[in-house]
Amino acid sequence: MKSNYYALGLDFGTKSVRCLAVNIASGEERAVAVSEYLDGVITDKLPGTSITLDRDWALQNPQNWLDSLNKVVHQVLKDGKIKPETVVGIGISFTASTILPTTDDGIPLCALPKWSCEPHAWPKLWKHHAAQSDADLINNIARQESEPWLKRYGGLISSEWLFPKALQVFRESRECFNSAKRFIEAGDWIVWKLVGCETRSACQAGYKALWNNISGYPSNLFLEKLNNEFSQLNNKLGKEVYPVGTCSGGLTIEMASRLKLLPGTPVGTAIIDAHSAVAGVGVADPGKMIMVMGTSTCHMVLDQKEVFTEGVAGVVRDGIIPGYYGYESGQSAVGDIFSWITEYGVPKSYHNEAKKSGVSLHELLINKATSQKTGSHGIVALDWLNGNRSVLMNSDLKGVLVGLTLKTKPEDIYRALVEATAFGTRIIIEAYEENGLNIDELYTCGSLVNNPLIMQIYSDVTGRPIKVASSSQATALGAAILGSVAAGPEYGGYGSYAEAIKKMTVPAKKTYKPNRENLEIYNKIFVDYKLLHDFFGRDNPSIMKNL
Repeated sequence: MKSNYYALGLDFGTKSVRCLAVNIASGEERAVAVSEYLDGVITDKLPGTSITLDRDWALQNPQNWLDSLNKVVHQVLKDGKIKPETVVGIGISFTASTILPTTDDGIPLCALPKWSCEPHAWPKLWKHHAAQSDADLINNIARQESEPWLKRYGGLISSEWLFPKALQVFRESRECFNSAKRFIEAGDWIVWKLVGCETRSACQAGYKALWNNISGYPSNLFLEKLNNEFSQLNNKLGKEVYPVGTCSGGLTIEMASRLKLLPGTPVGTAIIDAHSAVAGVGVADPGKMIMVMGTSTCHMVLDQKEVFTEGVAGVVRDGIIPGYYGYESGQSAVGDIFSWITEYGVPKSYHNEAKKSGVSLHELLINKATSQKTGSHGIVALDWLNGNRSVLMNSDLKGVLVGLTLKTKPEDIYRALVEATAFGTRIIIEAYEENGLNIDELYTCGSLVNNPLIMQIYSDVTGRPIKVASSSQATALGAAILGSVAAGPEYGGYGSYAEAIKKMTVPAKKTYKPNRENLEIYNKIFVDYKLLHDFFGRDNPSIMKNL
């Protein structure tokens, strides 16, 4: 292995893209660059128009992805003093489900003048939850017809995924649906732009488009039960689906020129951003749950056996690491919840105190909440401020606070919300273990790992040690590992994920261990959390929908 050769990991997140250059021999993170999307998350109106969006809409501008891509690659090459000929491969991770309609040659419909003012022509971000009624219809008919693929998704599919979003386009803008020749995940679209040909990733297709390596996508017969003409969707999905780590092709001359790289540089199939972090934290075997904790949280588990359990957002063979079944679950709001409380839940006096103390408002709340004795605030919360992904798969669900008094303080609510997200993770863990998947320890990465209070509460609530990834760029690192595997030995990369992970990652930098006294207290509170969870989430979900 040559010592001065690099892989680039491109990680497209909710608000920005980052590029990480990694020495493939030593694992040295040579340079990193981040570029925020110009239009961010589009929730109010379409860019450059007065067209407003309805509630629960969340779109993005694909041109933002390309512009930011150029910026970060140029910056990494410059800062790292990396020559184009030393880049052996490129890996792409992208937040899913981000679905866009395109022409036959991959032009987003929203980029065409005819469709620029049609909201359905724009990419729908994972945070787009306006397709819940479409998800409900798909779930109901799939249960009625005993569709075999439904069990791979815990018995429920999410409104975030490709089929509900495509069905929403079909219902609300038939002309747009008919004009679209492709419905594609943004990660696969970026790879298409880079290599000049359409490929689909087994990761994105398996977890977000109901695809299976044996049976393919849901049948035309099933889609016709939703609507006779909706079966056209299967003609708009890519037929070539490849495992993660596969080389999708080499950089086109045009893209190589734009990025200042060599034509033909290998590009791997796309992987979902959270799933990329599994390799990035150094995990390549069962018994571990990887939590990618940021705006939301995604939970991944590897195992050699295939089982079906409630709340799993997909069981995909070779979907994360080749040779294993990859399991995904998630919580649709975590960091967003903590941002919400700091923005809307504190009085002016707290702002003044934070300013006087020279800390952020978030830090002030952390400090106050950390000083509390476990179980002392008397509040139990449900962490559904952006719906529930696992295990209930219902975006109509809303947050709950029980136990408020006139003495309740903002730090009480803050800590209760942190605990609620930890309880939500415990619900997921218990669902896995009830179905025979052992989880001995937790690994984590993402923007929240630098909060010791959150990490310790999660360890105390789950009763398990939590290992924090050494790399602050675990997702991008995983993408770089993918790029090195896509290159293969013939281009100076690696022949397997196991080999690449061993060489390109380092052991966890910190481990949080559960406090047994706190665990006993949380075991009692968890009983109350489950009562609320089942009352509002299982027995009476209509309460939330009607609010």
